[in-house]
Amino acid sequence: MNRMDVTEKIISTKVSKGITWESVAKKVGESKEWTTALCLGQMTASAAQAKTLGKIFGLSAEEQKWLQVVPYKGSLATAVPTDPLIYRWYEIVNVYGTTIKELIHEEFGDGIMSAIDFSMDIQRQADPKGDRVNVVLSGKFLPYKTY
Repeated sequence: MNRMDVTEKIISTKVSKGITWESVAKKVGESKEWTTALCLGQMTASAAQAKTLGKIFGLSAEEQKWLQVVPYKGSLATAVPTDPLIYRWYEIVNVYGTTIKELIHEEFGDGIMSAIDFSMDIQRQADPKGDRVNVVLSGKFLPYKTY
């Protein structure tokens, strides 16, 4: 058994029982975005969170322990993603990445936006021309230090 086996069981149970990530997140006590990343093998659960997920997805004690192991982060099988939705994010970074970098540096100086001290919010935004996906990414600015 490994972490991927647990992830596959979680996804299989979610589909078979018609569970939503939002309902899981409410029981775990975290955002739907972070909780989904946890369930997909990209975050580390506390013992209490693993126990809650164990109840939701019928996980054994051993499977719950796998949720508490620090994962290897990065879930894409290829350098250039082939899934159309994920590829569009790749395209956004390719087209707008230098613009994002330039504007962050102009506003904050030389540094990076953290993906560790980070939050994300995904919401549906009603629009008469077709609903829109509203994504807010918020990461702490970390300046490069001199030494």
